[in-house]
Amino acid sequence: MSASDTPRDEGHDTPRRDYTEAELAEMSRDEKMRLGLALDGVELLHYEDPFPVENTRAEKRAERAVAAWFALAGLSAIAFIAVFVFWPWGYVTPQQGGREYFLYNLYTPLVGLFLGLSIFAIGVGVVLYAKKLIPHEVAIQQRHDGHGSEEVDRQTTTAILADTGVRSGFARRSMIQRTLAFSGAVLGLGTGVIAIGGFIRNPWATEGPDSLKHTAWMKEGDEKVYLRRDTGDPHDVSLLRPEDIDAGGFETVFPFRESDREDEHKLVSVLRRSDAPVMLIRLRPGSAPIKRKGQEDFNYGDYYAYSKVCTHVGCPTSLFEQQTGRLLCPCHQSQFDVVNTYAKPVFGPATRSLPQLPITVDEEGYFVARHDFIEPVGPAYWERNS
Repeated sequence: MSASDTPRDEGHDTPRRDYTEAELAEMSRDEKMRLGLALDGVELLHYEDPFPVENTRAEKRAERAVAAWFALAGLSAIAFIAVFVFWPWGYVTPQQGGREYFLYNLYTPLVGLFLGLSIFAIGVGVVLYAKKLIPHEVAIQQRHDGHGSEEVDRQTTTAILADTGVRSGFARRSMIQRTLAFSGAVLGLGTGVIAIGGFIRNPWATEGPDSLKHTAWMKEGDEKVYLRRDTGDPHDVSLLRPEDIDAGGFETVFPFRESDREDEHKLVSVLRRSDAPVMLIRLRPGSAPIKRKGQEDFNYGDYYAYSKVCTHVGCPTSLFEQQTGRLLCPCHQSQFDVVNTYAKPVFGPATRSLPQLPITVDEEGYFVARHDFIEPVGPAYWERNS
């Protein structure tokens, strides 16, 4: 179809009347398309098919170029999934150095590179297809009030859409179809890996610090789990005593075991674990918060320890108002009342109380955790009763 054989003002000349189903059935797709344009007042000013003769060398080159970008997108998505799942991602300290440290530092750049390249390649392929293979047309349409579509409108609109698909040449370009399907499927799989991969450490583990049922505060045997500050230097271990916190004050604390001093990896990595940070709060004298059933003895006097991970989407509840006794999450403004209730949400989107860590003081006067949390920390994987 060229500009010379295209109706130019049929939209103004074609009277609107009722078309019978028999009349519509006798029309070809091209006739319905022309009729639909005319009835909608569309004037096609310019129509240029970039390849009026099919399967020329120039057309094949353009098709191969588009397919190459889609294939690159698919291969990049495969590389992204492979890096995300199999590349060494566990934290390695600079002191350890060596090949492991080098590979660890490449993990994030490679994940970003391959995911970005996959999305970029799909975008380039789509733009290239539109510029080189889809016919270029210019049309104008008179605006008019919309009404319920009649049968003639539905069928002619369908014909216009079908004609657009045919003229775009996509249906006969199997190479582009296959590479686009390949890249789209693999990128979609990669998106799913992003969505669920970050929440899973080792779903098959039932015991140990990597288990989904436990956090970094889990006790191993009789070894004490101390509450330590993060001074910025993982080798500077600062343990806490009750007298270190004033009434109405708080500290962000992390777990520490004496055996960690001999393990460089644990000494550093525990400060990076998402389930480790805890808010140790000293309430003002006279405060008598309601305690949760089964957790009546989790506090030590006026000292209460709550997970710092918001139960909404996992942001840090880093703000504490002494006057109101509320912990605030800056991300979505959830507020948890620790003075009157057991860190129960009283405002914002969070619907679950902050998990409470059971604490006490050992014979040397240092805070220690009595045992792990008994409920999931943050926006956890599932609720559990054990």
